Amino acid sequence: MTASLLTDKIGLVIGVANKRSISWAIAKGAAAAGAALVLTYQNERLEENVRELSATLSDPLLLPCDVTDDAAMDALFAGIGERFGRLDFLVHGAAYAGREELSQPFVETSREGFRTALEVSTYSLVALTRRAVPLMQAAGGGSVLTLTYLGSDRVFPGYNVMGVAKAALESSVRYLASDLGPQGIRVNAISAGAIKTLAAAGGITGFSQMLQSYRDRAPLRRAIEADEVADAAVFLLGPAARGITGEVLMVDAGFHAMGI
Repeated sequence: MTASLLTDKIGLVIGVANKRSISWAIAKGAAAAGAALVLTYQNERLEENVRELSATLSDPLLLPCDVTDDAAMDALFAGIGERFGRLDFLVHGAAYAGREELSQPFVETSREGFRTALEVSTYSLVALTRRAVPLMQAAGGGSVLTLTYLGSDRVFPGYNVMGVAKAALESSVRYLASDLGPQGIRVNAISAGAIKTLAAAGGITGFSQMLQSYRDRAPLRRAIEADEVADAAVFLLGPAARGITGEVLMVDAGFHAMGI
């Protein structure tokens, strides 16, 4: 990776929870590429983890943010504006569905479980991007990146309502790209292959079998690593991708190309 791809850029990364999260891999990649970062933690329970990880980076700004709380999001962007006065990129890694919604048949999805999954995993991209726009305008443009999965388009047993949320997320990427392109703000997504994060391994029934399917069927005959997603993210966030928006980039060892 070229160390200077994001030099002098200011970036916000949402969704760092632990050392195995994809958002953390992207944060490390962006920092290595020269970016100054803002990292968030959802609550006091997760703050210690994020602070411990952030200590390995070069003086990131840590701020609380609950993406279901408008006041918390307002305070987050006020803090970024006060510290930096601008924002060059936003990485949206927030996603959540209740364990019960992933362990039972999709037809049993509750109204509250559906609402929560769509609010946290999808609407939060819209809410965060809207607040980022003034700071990106101050920077002369910007880049927004979110994380999705092939379960948006195909049925993966156990992915359930999260697949529906990711389908809505990908559609949101396209609508946001259309809205914000005239302002020089690009919006893209990475559809990462199965990665053994704590959330995936602990929340998706049959995840081990899903991971083995990638090793057996993907053209590269392997699963992917989080740092491969991070490399693709740095590309999409940086100037080399200045002509790309409204895109869902597949980083999955080619698994999406296979029929059987």
